[in-house]
Amino acid sequence: MNYLLTLAYDGTEYCGFQVQPNGRSVAAAFQDGLEAVLGARPDIKGCSRTDAGVHALGFALNFHADCKIPPFKLPLALNSRLPRDIRVLSARLVPEDFHARYAAHTKTYLYRILNSAIDSPFDARYYHRIPGRLDTDRMAKAAAGFVGRHDFLALCASGSSAAAHGDTVRTITDCTVTRKGDRVEILVTADGYLYNMVRILAGTLCEVGAGRMDPGAIGGILASRDRGRAGPTLPAKGLFLHHVSYDLPEEETRG
Repeated sequence: MNYLLTLAYDGTEYCGFQVQPNGRSVAAAFQDGLEAVLGARPDIKGCSRTDAGVHALGFALNFHADCKIPPFKLPLALNSRLPRDIRVLSARLVPEDFHARYAAHTKTYLYRILNSAIDSPFDARYYHRIPGRLDTDRMAKAAAGFVGRHDFLALCASGSSAAAHGDTVRTITDCTVTRKGDRVEILVTADGYLYNMVRILAGTLCEVGAGRMDPGAIGGILASRDRGRAGPTLPAKGLFLHHVSYDLPEEETRG
């Protein structure tokens, strides 16, 4: 049977989702828990390759296994064997040919900013702090310039395999900026992303919010395909994979 799971995790102590030779990954930690519950270590297919330090609120993965535990009981069973910074939120059965990465219609990322001169003693590992006041109205106007099908090479860090192969066109369907007190949230939905694309997009919007860049400059930046014209790459700790959208039928919670 093919299982689709939704996970939330704190990426601070991990080298990213995908298994790496030089550090502890979310995938390896999850597979350890999976093996403890199932007595086997099936291959898992993640919806994305989140980088070191990036968090997830709704990360999707799937695996094939002969499991006697009902899907609705699987989260509790796995969570009892997983580290405290990884939690399974839900589990369900999906068609045999379902793949968490290739079946995704869109992925939504959230970037969190604390716009304050004073840091928080509680959750500093979950946002990037910018002390100078950001004009979120300007940022929202600029964000609209990213929406649509564009070549996003200007928002791609060096070392990207997609850039090396000339595969840098993506479609952003939504990009918003909201303020909640001292918290500024950037939410981006797209059919795919380039290496560090959201962190560079967020850095560009912050340049607009700080008054160092015009809101109307986004079109020219994208057309230039020049990474040097976009803003800085913001730190990984403010980035969350928010959720992944699939076209799947409704399923009864307890079958």
